[in-house]
Amino acid sequence: MAKSSSTAARVIVVGGGLAGLSAALRISEAGTQVDLFSMVPVKRSHSVCAQGGINACNEVARQQGYSEWQHMDETLLGGDFLSHQPPVYEMTHWAPKIIDLLDRMGVPFNRTKEGFRDLRMFGGSLFKRTHFAGASTGQQLLYGLDEQVRKQEAAGKVTKYEFWEFLWPVIDSDGACKGIVAQDMRTMEIKAFRGDAVVIATGGCGMVYGKSTMSTICTGGAAARCYQAGALLGNPEMIQVHPTAMPGEDKCRLMSESARGEGGRVWVPRNKGETRHPNEIPEAERNYFLEEKYPKYKNLVPRDIATREIFFKWQEGYGIGGQPMVYLDITHLPAETKNKLHSILEIYQKFTGDDPRQVPMKIFPAVHYSMGGLYTTYTPYSPETDKISRPEARRKANEGMEFGAPNNGMTNIPGLYSFGEASYAYHGATRLGANALLSCIFDGLFCGMSVANYAKGAGFVGKPAAEQPQALYDGLVAQEKAKVQKLIDNKGTENPYTLHAELGREMTLAATVIKTEARLLEARARLAEFRARYAKIGVADTNLGHTNQTVAFTRVLGDMLIYADAIVEASIARKESRGSHYRDDFQDRDDVNFHATTQASFDAASGRAKIKYEPITLPLVGLRPRVYTND
Repeated sequence: MAKSSSTAARVIVVGGGLAGLSAALRISEAGTQVDLFSMVPVKRSHSVCAQGGINACNEVARQQGYSEWQHMDETLLGGDFLSHQPPVYEMTHWAPKIIDLLDRMGVPFNRTKEGFRDLRMFGGSLFKRTHFAGASTGQQLLYGLDEQVRKQEAAGKVTKYEFWEFLWPVIDSDGACKGIVAQDMRTMEIKAFRGDAVVIATGGCGMVYGKSTMSTICTGGAAARCYQAGALLGNPEMIQVHPTAMPGEDKCRLMSESARGEGGRVWVPRNKGETRHPNEIPEAERNYFLEEKYPKYKNLVPRDIATREIFFKWQEGYGIGGQPMVYLDITHLPAETKNKLHSILEIYQKFTGDDPRQVPMKIFPAVHYSMGGLYTTYTPYSPETDKISRPEARRKANEGMEFGAPNNGMTNIPGLYSFGEASYAYHGATRLGANALLSCIFDGLFCGMSVANYAKGAGFVGKPAAEQPQALYDGLVAQEKAKVQKLIDNKGTENPYTLHAELGREMTLAATVIKTEARLLEARARLAEFRARYAKIGVADTNLGHTNQTVAFTRVLGDMLIYADAIVEASIARKESRGSHYRDDFQDRDDVNFHATTQASFDAASGRAKIKYEPITLPLVGLRPRVYTND
């Protein structure tokens, strides 16, 4: 249906990280008004925690024999071929242009002595192709994009709503998204906002696992609410556990892959029960197990492989002091290299008291990233429909996506988009390190144009937001107020924080590094128990006159339980091992039955996930074994 309204198009972007900022920038530059919502000041979004770098082929990498095609192939192989290939092609071929753009924005990338942008090694590649700004790359990219969005804000093209929490998408009678309901986290006001399209760019779901490397706002709540409203989840079972993190009582803190990219080595003592200080253990008595088993990639095998090897070493009794820890050693690196890692070394020293420049770090795997997320669609590239005269027009069909097609990045709900980690689109069964920042910014810059085109009328479904009846919005505001009131009125005895801690422990034990049918079925039963207990939840703070974090947390706990159910059900259904989904009872990859995207839909009657599969075509690269040895 063609859009017909004298009112200017308006787009709502939910999430202030790199995906949200780049989307707001692209959409506003296309002449569409943007309302940008964030639970925190955008410069404190979780993207600020990204450390190691952003992948792209450049001329220096090209001199090594690298190419955009090679980057695509590495990404597909790293994801164990669970990604649709045209989006990955497009992302990796846009990557060099994205780096150039960020450079012009003033992002302080590290430089070689000759003035070229410096590169470091990262997992899943034998080439240096990771651009970086010390070990705080995400922060520098976030600040650079925020400056550009502030220009749009000053020009009246972007309106920021910081300290607002997304509660529910507004779906009209045609089944299309026409806005959101959100809550001011300071005043507790619940309000509806009209928008001709909505972008969900709210990051991952790490808090479902209790302790992770993600920020406490990374609950998956926004995605879970869209899922309950009818959006599909794609591959929710694909959760990345990062091999190197600092175990902590409150949370796990990432020790970036950049430490290994710059030459850091993972090892354990060869003798079980070793009690000597690590600096007193001679080389001959150290087991550099990744280097011994994977001499080609060494410490830079993809994250799921490194994680399992570390986990197995601990299970075999080689953990430091019998504990779930191994050493990550950078003490042998020159001072100049250590300086590139200053920000993460400072974090380690602050929380442990040990100087990692002098003493090997103690690390262990921790939940880090969700490859799964809201299911999204795209239009494959076709030379016949290419509307822009450019060199890419010489590409073959399916080599990438059609630029500006209104469904790029759209969920199964028209007008509802998902970008960044909240989307399932690019990483398959395992994300390669330094592809996260790329996918977030690519989504915003490439698919953002699709959002703008849709909001202006291309493929638009239903009436514009400005013409929707006020009753539609008022009804959903009442719905969300009723949810809060129900929590307030409930005089149950269950403590939400205790229940969350138990959820995190259960999910970590059942659905991370190693999965089995028996343990997943046990988790299914436990989740049913948790849902029953959630109905008896009690809220200690019932004041709705100002900030009430207890109410907000208790509310999103219910959404985390629903997201956890989708993760477990998808893990049970996928009876194979693929990337980060490792089934000890089905250790082989099964391409006949499971080379397909998991699609989880929410059954409102039961409150449970229903699982089906979407076959994946192979237009560019054929299936092959995922091997990182010398063979």
